[in-house]
Amino acid sequence: MKALLATFAFLLLATASFCQELAEIPLPPNGDAEKAEVSQWIGLVRISIAYHSPRVHRPADNDRTGHIWGELVKYGFFDEGFGPSKATPWRAGANESTTITVSHDVKVEGKDLKAGTYGLLLEVAASGPWTWIFSSQSAGWGSFQYEAKYDVLRAAVTPQDAPSTEFLTYGFDERQPASAVAFLQWEKKRIPFKIEVPNVNELYVEQIRKNLLSWPGFNYQNWQSAAQFCADNKINLDQALTWADKAIKEPFRGAMGRTEEADKLMETAMALPGTDAVDVYRYGMQVLGEKRNTVAMKIFEANRKQHPAEKFWTSLGLARGYTALGDKGKAIANWEMVLANAPENLAGNKPRWQAALNKLKESN
Repeated sequence: MKALLATFAFLLLATASFCQELAEIPLPPNGDAEKAEVSQWIGLVRISIAYHSPRVHRPADNDRTGHIWGELVKYGFFDEGFGPSKATPWRAGANESTTITVSHDVKVEGKDLKAGTYGLLLEVAASGPWTWIFSSQSAGWGSFQYEAKYDVLRAAVTPQDAPSTEFLTYGFDERQPASAVAFLQWEKKRIPFKIEVPNVNELYVEQIRKNLLSWPGFNYQNWQSAAQFCADNKINLDQALTWADKAIKEPFRGAMGRTEEADKLMETAMALPGTDAVDVYRYGMQVLGEKRNTVAMKIFEANRKQHPAEKFWTSLGLARGYTALGDKGKAIANWEMVLANAPENLAGNKPRWQAALNKLKESN
């Protein structure tokens, strides 16, 4: 019996420090360092940090303030005394490896980081900057198996003094539409790193484009909002006019009561830098076909103002608009501009345009 008890005691001592990673049953975390996770969105990009959170007082009557940095957490790369690695950075938490997951490509302290999950480690220094390390090896227990060859990004930052924090905590602040600052805060230190999404609006457009192909595309207001987003942010300008047009016509063709709203939207879309003269002409012709001659004329005039060097499509619109309004003199002048500037691929239409011009001249 004594031999059995001795064997049992030996096994307890030998496995106490590593019971969690070997156990298939739930056990309290080592050192009561509870598991935690924090997430932050930057636009459509999700960033999550998973870690175990040690405390300054352990046990409760043991105040380790002033003994964390450089003592409990050693400076530089050090030998943990366990595992194959003889030079490891700090695991930036307790127990299992701290990990960070980014859903899309981002920049960390100005350096590119691909979407994925990474081990997050920290080299602490007695003086000068501290260095965040992102490793492609995200699984494991701490940094016992750390190898520098798996580093995908290193970012040197300046540690900051901070209010006393009992539990090691990760968080995000300085949140902006395209960036946020992640930080580790513990004892009286705060160690930040900035995360940026330079293409945040492009990601919105990409997702909008996908969504409009499914159920959201059956609501005209989503097409309208998509066009307005592009106009406000001066992005995806080649499609903004198309989306604005769909907001008016599709999938609710002939919808009533939205004429004024649609005109305002199209007025914004037509004024976008990069909008082609031919697209504005086509929209003007659509309005002309609705017998809204005065509105169509404003569109054709705006097209000429926005594209003063373009002589064909702007003239064609003005010619048709003035013809509809009965202003023969201006219509004739613009039909002559059309014939003088017609591109070769549309030369087959010249007889028809000449006939329209001749009809106006004969009626004078």
